[in-house]
Order: sequence, then C-alpha cells, then structure tokens
Amino acid sequence: MKNKLEIFKKAQDLLDEPEVQELLEYCEKLEDELVDFKFEKNKNKELILLDMIKEVLKGCNAIEKEQMEHVRFGYEAPNYQATISNLKSYILEICRDNQIYLR
Repeated sequence: MKNKLEIFKKAQDLLDEPEVQELLEYCEKLEDELVDFKFEKNKNKELILLDMIKEVLKGCNAIEKEQMEHVRFGYEAPNYQATISNLKSYILEICRDNQIYLR
C-alpha cells in the first residue's frame, strides 16, 4: 500500500489545504476499517495467539528492564508474584474468550 504522504512528496504545500487534510483523515479511517476487516476475515487462533505472545514478550522485556535497573542502582528487587499472577490471568482470559484450550 502506498504511503499517503509519498503521494504529496512533490507538493508538500498541498498538505496544509483543508480538503487534503480531510482526505488524509478519511484514508486513515478506511485503513483502520480494512485492518479490522482483515482481522475479522482471518480471525483464527493463530493470529490471536501471535498477538498474545507479542504482548507477553513486551511485558517480560519490561520486567527484565526494571530488574536490571534495580540491580544497577542497588535497590531491593520487588516481589514479582503479582506480575506473574496478572500474566497468567491475561493468558487464561484470552484463551477462554477465544476458545483456545491449553490442556
């Protein structure tokens, strides 16, 4: 898909026009609807699991970063029991909502 701003690369001054702004907003809305449609059309457990794994990895990376900061600055490391419980609840909720059976 072509980037909207690339279309106006040679005429940057047109981007300030209200009609062009309206057109760009409309394009963005259509792109969002297209993404939603593709997700609904392809709504399969693989995409759901992939999204869940990405979120879990983001959370794990954030926890590792926080842990390194505690070690670096000599703070006492927090108890991560609540974080682990929240992560487990998140995984189980996503699986339940999407009828993904882990056992």
